[in-house]
Amino acid sequence: MSTVMTSASPAAPARPATPPSDAVPMRKVIAFVAMVFGMFMAILDIQIVSASLAEIQAGLSASTDEIAWVQTAYLIAEVIMIPLSGFLARMLSTRVLFTLAAAGFTASSALCATATNIDQMIVYRAIQGFIGGGMIPSVFAAAFTVFPPSKRAIVSPLIGLVATLAPTIGPTIGGYLSHAFSWHWLFLVNVPPGIIVAITVWNLVDFDKPDLSLFARFDWFGLLGLASFLGSLEYVLEEGPLNDWFEDSSILVFAIVAAIGCVLFFWRAFTAEEPIVDLTAFANRNFAFGSLFSFVMGVGLYGLTYLYPVYLARIRGYDSLMIGQTMFVSGLTMFIMAPISGILSGKLRMDPRLMMSLGFISFGSGTWLMSGLTHDWDFWELFVPQILRGVGLMMAMIPINNIALGTLPPQKIKGGSGLYNLTRNLGGAVGLAIINTLLNERSTLHYERLAESIRWGRRVVEDRMAAMAARMTAQGLDGSATSIAQMSNIVRREASILSFSDVFIFLTVLFGALVVLSVFIQKPDAAVKVDAH
Repeated sequence: MSTVMTSASPAAPARPATPPSDAVPMRKVIAFVAMVFGMFMAILDIQIVSASLAEIQAGLSASTDEIAWVQTAYLIAEVIMIPLSGFLARMLSTRVLFTLAAAGFTASSALCATATNIDQMIVYRAIQGFIGGGMIPSVFAAAFTVFPPSKRAIVSPLIGLVATLAPTIGPTIGGYLSHAFSWHWLFLVNVPPGIIVAITVWNLVDFDKPDLSLFARFDWFGLLGLASFLGSLEYVLEEGPLNDWFEDSSILVFAIVAAIGCVLFFWRAFTAEEPIVDLTAFANRNFAFGSLFSFVMGVGLYGLTYLYPVYLARIRGYDSLMIGQTMFVSGLTMFIMAPISGILSGKLRMDPRLMMSLGFISFGSGTWLMSGLTHDWDFWELFVPQILRGVGLMMAMIPINNIALGTLPPQKIKGGSGLYNLTRNLGGAVGLAIINTLLNERSTLHYERLAESIRWGRRVVEDRMAAMAARMTAQGLDGSATSIAQMSNIVRREASILSFSDVFIFLTVLFGALVVLSVFIQKPDAAVKVDAH
């Protein structure tokens, strides 16, 4: 619009407001927006079921152990596809890969809604995760190849918002859908937009051309190593905290498979004529540090998206709708912060290292406040920590995206995008494993310590037990037995609360360390010169 106004005014010079090389055709803008929406659906579906697992479990008559696989199957399959997508995009082109991924994701979403037992659901979710994983890196790659650097102040906040907002509001959207309709709509909601995305991308995307000659050089052994390594690793990280880690035979077997797959994958990555995953992007210092930061951001992003619903359900007794309403604060904050972060990184040209540090400090401040958690914390007590979390994620994610991918040469971006997104998902998997292990072990430790202080002979304990027994007796119950059971439940609740506090302190220390590491990032101007050379 500025170009039209300039040429229409007689006083203004007859030249466009931006150089012609920076102009992006509307066709590509619409195509990119469609791709972003496809990525939003793929990331959203990681967490959309998290607040509604109880409803799905009841609908499919599944056990507690089985229902967890509704998420695990999706994550395992997705984490295999994400690094593979870079090679597939080069071989098939972005247009073909993304269209197949969008169409397949839509079809598998419909299949999930038709599942009548847990086995069908697990298979359909694995298909959905694997196919949907192809959409995520393609968007990041397109953002840094289709759009010139002058447009990244707009594009980076958009993809940063989607990558962080989608998993954050997943429980909120899932809670509303399952409460208002049924759990089937968690998947059916993907069908209409999925069809639109597939049609739009097929007709408008023309960013690159396929190289079908790569199929003849496809590294099948590399794929076997990749799938064995990442799939088994994801299984170990998901199931380990629940089954005593290597005390469980299946976890031990999958750990061995992951180790063998790791060796095979890296051997092929460094020796194959056309490796299935190009690891040379890590030679770029900014990409390496950006991927490390992305890994830790995955720990915080997925860790808190998991912790808040667990606390609200286990301690506060919230249902899926109430959990969704409470967690909406972070999502709204991110939505507001996206354009602000874009202005800071674009027009104001804030040093990305400073911007990242402010984001890490904000996130860490939120987790530090949460370390004072008690059993009666409600919406308003969680309000400020959630705002700090939302501000921190958006302030940090945008410069991390720019630093990691913004200085890679064009031929490295597709592969680098897959690796970069993989680090965020692996960070989430490792973070959840650590968080669950801490919750279990610290809860047991705190319970033992609290139980030692709840003993006969202490006046305060005897008075409390006597009051509880009298109240139960007045209600026609066995006062002595009921008061003991009640006291035991109180001790378990408080032990659980203390374990939550320990996890939040761990996250605070982790993000504090990132503030220190940010000084090792290469100055953006210098990084550009290095890559250009």
